[in-house]
Amino acid sequence: MASSDEADVAVVGAGAAGLYAALCAAREQATVALVSATPLARTASYWAQGGLAAALGPDDSFELHLRDTEVAGRELVRRSAAEILVREAPDCVRDLQAFGVSFDGDRFGRLALGLEGGHSVRRIVHAGGSATGRRVVRQLSALAAADPLITVLEGTRAKALWRSDDRCRGLVCDDGRVISARAVVIATGGAAALWARTTNPPGSQGIGPLLAHAAGAELADLELLQFHPTAVIGLPGREGFLITEAIRGEGATLHDPAGERFVDELAPRDEVSRAVQAVLDASGAGSVGLDMRGIDPAHFPNIFAALRDAGLDPTRELVPVAPAAHYAMGGIVTDLHAGSTLTGLYAVGESSCTGLHGANRLASNSLSECFVFARRAVADALSADRPSQQEIGAEEVESLRALPAPPTAGPSTRAALSRDAGIVRSREGLTRLLDDPHPLARLIARSALQRTESRGAHQRVDHPYRDPSLDHRHAVLAGDEALSWQTWT
Repeated sequence: MASSDEADVAVVGAGAAGLYAALCAAREQATVALVSATPLARTASYWAQGGLAAALGPDDSFELHLRDTEVAGRELVRRSAAEILVREAPDCVRDLQAFGVSFDGDRFGRLALGLEGGHSVRRIVHAGGSATGRRVVRQLSALAAADPLITVLEGTRAKALWRSDDRCRGLVCDDGRVISARAVVIATGGAAALWARTTNPPGSQGIGPLLAHAAGAELADLELLQFHPTAVIGLPGREGFLITEAIRGEGATLHDPAGERFVDELAPRDEVSRAVQAVLDASGAGSVGLDMRGIDPAHFPNIFAALRDAGLDPTRELVPVAPAAHYAMGGIVTDLHAGSTLTGLYAVGESSCTGLHGANRLASNSLSECFVFARRAVADALSADRPSQQEIGAEEVESLRALPAPPTAGPSTRAALSRDAGIVRSREGLTRLLDDPHPLARLIARSALQRTESRGAHQRVDHPYRDPSLDHRHAVLAGDEALSWQTWT
């Protein structure tokens, strides 16, 4: 094949989902091209403080985990996807242990299970307390770098997908490299950095969904962006630093400017975020206080160290926090094997939309989703009939290289999304967003305008109640940007 590289599987993104997909493929003796915009172990997953939700405790069950997921998701969870997650997450924890990931244990040598918002029992597996992302990504990165079947392309970005004969046949990178692949797995993370105040690194701007959409794949649920209620505010160098929900699971409390508690700290994230924002709006304050003074610093060493480095001692002072854009429930439409609507293209992790999270992600289901559906994507891709070999000539290579890369959002777009697609939205603000220069901002606005109700992470002042006719209905955008409503089972 002229002017291109070849792999069985091309994985775009080297966070938790992408690394695990690459390792699962290599385990099946498939060759892998792993495209990473950053050096390995420096992706968004590296900073993930939450753990993996899995029904592993004696007082837990698949049914209980499923129920908690559906309650948090506000009548929008795709039950078949949630059932897969709760049943397969425990085995993924064991598989990660086989890969060498060391999870926290109790004094009896059993897995130590944490409690987070929306969970009715302890079921969160952590590594190094609030350093789970760091521990997992570091170990998987080391394995990927050492695997002879995995070619790691660090400092390289996917510029466009190569579509031919109604299937995805590979991708073109920003360095001009064209990779031909039996399957492409998008694992580029979310889009929360499109908002001005965010817990995400700057690169989390929906690159994967934009690549897929440009190639004709469907997107869904773009209006559903979760805000994390406890992101640090006002500390130089730590703006947007996330304080994991596990801290509240161990007893940390939230206090208004008068010092009073005002919310059930372990309610689902959408409820806590709205309660915090209501206090800020009513008081005019810039933050509420998170009281961590009763928490053992040894359980969350990186959080306590980061706050102390910023000049605040959380064993003596309240931590100033406010909501920040955190997690996109929407993304590339996928089936139960992570396959998109474009044959040969898969999406896993936050760049995908299985319908699992509904209108409000249950804490720590996201890392579990990364592993469960990455493994499914690889299994499906490698079990499918190998596509016919297609020659690519120099002219087509040059046309692929000429395709525009997904755009980066500027300060005006980030400010506009924060103002007009924040915790509470209105028709006026969303209509204003339709004229934004960034394509994903416009698609988010279109979807949010069509969801004329308040549900989970999507709150409309002009439609303050849930519309039962929209239960389990997902706003789907086709490649031509036509919007339709679909019911997923």
